[in-house]
Amino acid sequence: MWTIELLDTVLFDDWFQSGGIHPRQADGLDGIVWAPMLHSDFGHVFSNTVPLLVMGGLVSVRGFKYWAIVTGSVVAVGGFLTWLLADGTNHIGASGVVFGYFGALLSAAWFERKPAALGAALISIFLYSGLVAGFVPQDGISWEGHLFGFIAGAVAAKLLAEPRPYRDPDDPGDVQPWELDEPWLS
Repeated sequence: MWTIELLDTVLFDDWFQSGGIHPRQADGLDGIVWAPMLHSDFGHVFSNTVPLLVMGGLVSVRGFKYWAIVTGSVVAVGGFLTWLLADGTNHIGASGVVFGYFGALLSAAWFERKPAALGAALISIFLYSGLVAGFVPQDGISWEGHLFGFIAGAVAAKLLAEPRPYRDPDDPGDVQPWELDEPWLS
């Protein structure tokens, strides 16, 4: 992202920026692939870099395959939904991927209910709970890209969720105290 922004600013007079997602226009379909790497200026790149690395790192802890599927789903599905449903402006920036990772981390915790998934979700909430403001429509910000990236990340997490282990409720050794009608007896 940094290299592309440097080249775009120095050599191409910001020409690359026009290659983003142009909703419902045939020439904007290829922007689905390019938009996450294109930014309006260095401040835009900087604002996406740290959360992309942190939350992308938390997603990648689950393995390269998991990270690749979540990232690909967020770029493709989130980008396509932005192309299909967003307003008519040019949508660029990696924030859709950032929001996709946020959605994947929160959803994995919800669907799996495992300590590692919950820990990653809590870290992302603690560091980036302010991202929720990115869902509010604002001029010059692709809130649609944020929303559809989040949704795509959540759907990917649901599809990739590890199944919860089966527990037999009739087996007293397999029942947790909070699942009993009278937990104070155990």
